[in-house]
Amino acid sequence: MYDVIVVGARCAGSPLAMLLARQGHRVLVVDRSTFPSDTVSTHYMHQTGLARLRDWGLLDRLIATGVPPIRNLTFYYTGMLVEGFADPIEGIDAVYCPRRTVLDKLLVDAAREAGAEVIEGFTVTDLLFDAGRVTGIRGQVGDGPEQEFRSAFVVGADGRTSTVADKVGADFYKVVPAEGFIYYSYFEGLDWAMQHRTGLGEQQFGTWPTNDGQHLLSIIRPRAAFSEFRADVEGSFQAIFDNVLPELGEDLRARGRRVEEFRPMRYPDNYYRRSNGPGWALVGDAGYHKDPFTGWGITDAFLQAQLLADRLHAGLAGERTLDDAAAEYVKIRDEESHGTFELTCTLSKLVLPPFLDSVFNATAASPRYIKKFFAMIAGGADGHDFFERESLAELYEEVGTPADKRLLPAA
Repeated sequence: MYDVIVVGARCAGSPLAMLLARQGHRVLVVDRSTFPSDTVSTHYMHQTGLARLRDWGLLDRLIATGVPPIRNLTFYYTGMLVEGFADPIEGIDAVYCPRRTVLDKLLVDAAREAGAEVIEGFTVTDLLFDAGRVTGIRGQVGDGPEQEFRSAFVVGADGRTSTVADKVGADFYKVVPAEGFIYYSYFEGLDWAMQHRTGLGEQQFGTWPTNDGQHLLSIIRPRAAFSEFRADVEGSFQAIFDNVLPELGEDLRARGRRVEEFRPMRYPDNYYRRSNGPGWALVGDAGYHKDPFTGWGITDAFLQAQLLADRLHAGLAGERTLDDAAAEYVKIRDEESHGTFELTCTLSKLVLPPFLDSVFNATAASPRYIKKFFAMIAGGADGHDFFERESLAELYEEVGTPADKRLLPAA
């Protein structure tokens, strides 16, 4: 009998299992994959997420893998350029984009070292119930015999196609249709800085360095262009770099060497879904997912894992019921993620609405507000403060924004 069973061992599941095991709880974490293994990902980790890795004693391990630090970010939206970096957030002065083969193995190993039992290659086929309460899991390793494990609580950290969510009938309560699709791959021979550029014609590319001297290059286009794009992925991919920033397109053609296949990410809709019930909870993309445009997936997984671990520990220690603890976790998650969710859904359209166009153009002309922008992007400043009416009015005055462009949020 376990205290907690965690289904899914990547960026939300392994940290949760690790944190609970460190508190002395008996934890089982299972995953259908074996590690190291890859998964579709943006790779990007914000300073706020990296601070959690540091607090858990894992950041130095990550840095030791050779993943390069990034200390300058470039955001470009059809004629408007914002470049810089946030001041240190919780002492973190860089960001990193590790391969998931590297990061996920590190997290799984940390969970195992903390005392959690880890079963890799285990596919969950069903949940166990007792009087409507989840009491465990049923599944198997490969073609092996079916096994059952019981626990006081089960957490689904098994991603957008969560088996746990499916088996408990977790309904969606906020859905925003997805706007785009992504293709990405890994290239050698480039020495580019981190780039995030959106050009005319609803097309965007991103580039950032990752492990083994490689760069991850990705593009985003509207869903309606998917069929046309995949008819000639190589040519369509190159064309976006040529169109948005011709000098990078030329350099990619001359020096870039693609070392892996292209990977598509045709994302599902953005959503919140019911994430707690009798004996169960959801964490990470299983319960809350948004477009990859702002790169918050991994960081949110870390933040949610810490939040849920703290609440479940209180429940397991007898300070409250486990179900009450999980309900509080969901309430806080929704409150703290709301701003990022709304901004991400807006930016993922690849066309700035007039309000954001005015704000970001003014921001680009103010070194003071550029710092605020990058602090907000990195999770070190509240979005409400960034978009506060009085602050924006001062910004517009500072940079001399024309009167008809001084757009403010509703009072």
